Amino acid sequence: MLRPFSMPTRSWLQPLGQNMVVDRIFSGIQPTGTPHLGNYLGAIQNWVNLQEECSSVLYSIMDMHSLTMPKEPAVLRQNILDTTAAILACGVDPKKCFLFRQSLVPEHAELAWILGCLTNVPRLLRLPQWKMKRASQNNEGTVGLLTYPVLQAADILLYKSTHVPVGEDQVLHLELAQDIAQHFNKKYGEFFPVPKAILSTTKKIKSLRDPAVKMSKSDPQKLATVNIADSPDDIVLKFRKAVTDFTSEVTYDPATRPGVSNLVSIHAAVTGLSIEEVLHQSVGLDTAHYKMVVAESVIQKFAPIRNEIKKLQEDKSHLMKVLEDGALKAKELAAPIYQEIRRLVGFQ
Repeated sequence: MLRPFSMPTRSWLQPLGQNMVVDRIFSGIQPTGTPHLGNYLGAIQNWVNLQEECSSVLYSIMDMHSLTMPKEPAVLRQNILDTTAAILACGVDPKKCFLFRQSLVPEHAELAWILGCLTNVPRLLRLPQWKMKRASQNNEGTVGLLTYPVLQAADILLYKSTHVPVGEDQVLHLELAQDIAQHFNKKYGEFFPVPKAILSTTKKIKSLRDPAVKMSKSDPQKLATVNIADSPDDIVLKFRKAVTDFTSEVTYDPATRPGVSNLVSIHAAVTGLSIEEVLHQSVGLDTAHYKMVVAESVIQKFAPIRNEIKKLQEDKSHLMKVLEDGALKAKELAAPIYQEIRRLVGFQ
């Protein structure tokens, strides 16, 4: 049995910047097409930094995970290519990391089955993502939706990853991967390192139309989400319509002024300034004018990325080759580890 469910302690939540030895980093992103502002600031920007700091880094396009929500095959194929183009345009370099498509390494799914046989159902039923996403499927939910956190654990453990960049909403899933690793080690002998979290220092980016929820690709309100390939006109429109409040001063107080505080967080993240520096620069501006300042900062940040995305999207064969080459490298790394797992569990 896995140890009882509990909130993780802060000891294993390691922000970037602390002196830590990183052996191998694994992270993944679902192929939803061109990423949005929150994806970039919360994950992809972090990926670019980590590939410069660490010698063994794996980034995966999680196409298997994407099947937990209904997708048309043609849409999924295009989303995989668009996501890959965007990641490359943002600065992820296949020469400095393994960038690959999850489904091209079948050991992910095979290990997920083994780990699933060590995981109890009540633990999965308590995870908040199951409850939220099940509601969007008429409260039915599929087996894949229930067990995808086990596949996440397999994604990480297949490479004996030691560190995983995570957002706040994935902390409990990483704790599950920790527990599964410990349970496997207890049953079969010390084998998996227990992966630790690398927390992004970027504040969670919220919806421009409802700052109570995070920015999401699936938000039905088109003005709520800024995509990194949006045109300057679209970006200006979305920030102009961003929900704030009736106070004109620019301040940072997420509890009482979530809308304006979200704009400040975005402004700080895209410029590299601190919250305090952003507020100092914004003295004397009302929120209407400040929205345009933030919009311009976002436009400047993403202009070169948007141009590079367009170039990369014109060469689908190149994008496919990047993912295939990355998968070959990932498979070469995973194969001996998985063969040892097969021996440990008695398959050979």
